[in-house]
Amino acid sequence: MLRSAVMPMSGNRHYARRVIRDLVRDKAKALPTDANAAHVTALRVWHCNYWSLAPLEQYPNLRTLVVASYPDSDVQALAALAGLEYLSLLHMPHVRDLAPLEGLRHLRTVRLATSPGWDSSGKVTVVDSLQPLANLPGLKHLELFGVQPASRSLQELESAPELVSLRASKYPAEEPRRFYMATGVTDA
Repeated sequence: MLRSAVMPMSGNRHYARRVIRDLVRDKAKALPTDANAAHVTALRVWHCNYWSLAPLEQYPNLRTLVVASYPDSDVQALAALAGLEYLSLLHMPHVRDLAPLEGLRHLRTVRLATSPGWDSSGKVTVVDSLQPLANLPGLKHLELFGVQPASRSLQELESAPELVSLRASKYPAEEPRRFYMATGVTDA
């Protein structure tokens, strides 16, 4: 199902159109071509059957992206979204390398999570490193629910220059506490 909304945004006497796309449980195998893609600033791709999200590059002005059931084995499809400020990926079981996110210099909030259905089983998504997230210059809020490096450590994030809050699950109980003490970052 494709839904969209056009919302006026005001600021300093200027008005801009903000278009929000909502792709929910679409049975198509490919992300549809969007004639208004240049105007879309927010996109939700929710449990669709797309084989890949590589066509996201058609959205050059995207600021917010929310995906449930990320189909690709890497996040390279997101690398072209240079203006992205908010990213939420729910259930990204095949992703290991977060390095392509490092180029998204405007990201302020990142939420990476496993499927809620994995909670009781203890399954996690193991990524190569959290360093690409630490290298994001404006990252302020980070959630890692069931997404962790093999070391099960948050230490790589200690160098994140602007990080204010971190919420993490499926890490050893003492690890988030150690991180909060070492950095002053909160879990709020």
